Amino acid sequence: MRILIIYILLFAVLLPSISPLGTIAYYQVNRDYIARVLCENRNRPELHCNGQCYLAKRLKAQQDKQDKQTTEHVQNMPLIQLFCEAAFSINFGRPVQSDPSPQFAYLLSRYDSSLSRLLRPPRL
Repeated sequence: MRILIIYILLFAVLLPSISPLGTIAYYQVNRDYIARVLCENRNRPELHCNGQCYLAKRLKAQQDKQDKQTTEHVQNMPLIQLFCEAAFSINFGRPVQSDPSPQFAYLLSRYDSSLSRLLRPPRL
């Protein structure tokens, strides 16, 4: 059962990268039909298109659709804030420069004196 789930998840992850191969396989199997019926250049045989224009359009449409989905996914992704503006800062003995920009620090639950002993930079 686990192996089946692994294969299903692997297929789901790899599907976007495999989908152009499906389009190319469809073109290879139905090349004659596409060249006779769906090709834009079927009336001009000197171009030797043989349905490649149809294949290019399908691949471009598929890529555009995937790009649009990716853009929507990125735009709708929730933002996770890892840092916040420091309510207090731990001074390690270095002089603090006056900087007009806000200082950011990790979210710390409370100041502990044992932390200040452990988190000291090495002396040169």
